[in-house]
Amino acid sequence: MPDFALSRRTMLRAAAGVGLLTLGGVACAPSGDEEPAPEPAPPGGGAPSARRFGAEWESHARTFMSWPASTGIWDSQLPDVRQDIAGLARAVGRYEPVVMFARPAQAEAAQRACGDGVEVVPLPVDDLWARDTVPVFVEDSGTLKGVDLNFSGWGNKQKEHGNDTALAGALLARYGIERVSTPLVAEGGSFETDGRGTLLVTESSVVNDRRNPGRSRDEIEAELKRALGVTKVIWFAGVRDQDITDAHVDCLVRFAAPGVVLLDQPFPGAPEDVWSRSAAQAKEVLREATDASGKPLQVIELPQPDPDRITGRGDAFVSSYINFYVANKSLFLPRFGDAAADDRAQQILREHFPGRDIVPLKIDNIASGGGGIHCSTHDQPGTPASG
Repeated sequence: MPDFALSRRTMLRAAAGVGLLTLGGVACAPSGDEEPAPEPAPPGGGAPSARRFGAEWESHARTFMSWPASTGIWDSQLPDVRQDIAGLARAVGRYEPVVMFARPAQAEAAQRACGDGVEVVPLPVDDLWARDTVPVFVEDSGTLKGVDLNFSGWGNKQKEHGNDTALAGALLARYGIERVSTPLVAEGGSFETDGRGTLLVTESSVVNDRRNPGRSRDEIEAELKRALGVTKVIWFAGVRDQDITDAHVDCLVRFAAPGVVLLDQPFPGAPEDVWSRSAAQAKEVLREATDASGKPLQVIELPQPDPDRITGRGDAFVSSYINFYVANKSLFLPRFGDAAADDRAQQILREHFPGRDIVPLKIDNIASGGGGIHCSTHDQPGTPASG
């Protein structure tokens, strides 16, 4: 079995860093009230679903985040990671409500760090990756529901996630949101949608024996269509066994609008590796793909910064702008320290998300753990409460 270096993403061009992860297993136990899981409908068959997986640029009721709790995961870096998470929460909180889940014994300290503009809710969590541990929200005949994807520590690659495994059910119970059950094991970062029935997925992260042993891609696609209400799935090969997520799509390709996608690209002139080959394969797929309405996709390249000019380091460091987060009237992306590349990424996103404030943030400590801003946040659709 391969050795999964450090954390969620191994950047082979980055300089060596400190070890952050301890590998191991964690059981997955669904919890909470749930909707019965019917047999998956055959692909392309049956009546159109009343269920809809909305796009991230639609209105949010709130953003969910999680307070990193474990020294076993972050070791001596934990205070710096918490500083990044608190800064991100405060920034997003200027545009929409933010709920930060924190272990009860850590809730007071989390509240002090995040400030009064963030609501800290005592609920046991282990790490900061809310994108993967919070349910994926769908609208079903006008009712908000949460799809519990049975988080398992990315296929039992990392221990210390017993609380994170239970988070989806606990959240849905606390907020009175109906739970949608699925037999699939996946994470929220595995999926990207245009809100109009098109889903982007890496095969490596879902058609994977660590998560869904014995299930074919066709079987998984049929269940994704049922659970999420999508009608078209575009598959990318991804990268297996090189990072803990098996190459989530939210670090590869994102929708900017229906029919328009942003594609991660290596820094020009960087040596070829598994990640650049993955991006090249995705580009070929997108060149021939059509969305759920049958229209071709426009592909906009979003280049990474110069790895020699960035301020962050570590074997798992993710120096990609594609892991941005779209919040109400705003968009948050990393600032890596390569001024020219940072400015170029902000301009590309400004052009494709007009009318939103483009907010760059330094998140070197989060990125050193193999994730980014999108990995650390999870949107709940709806209208923000007034007052």
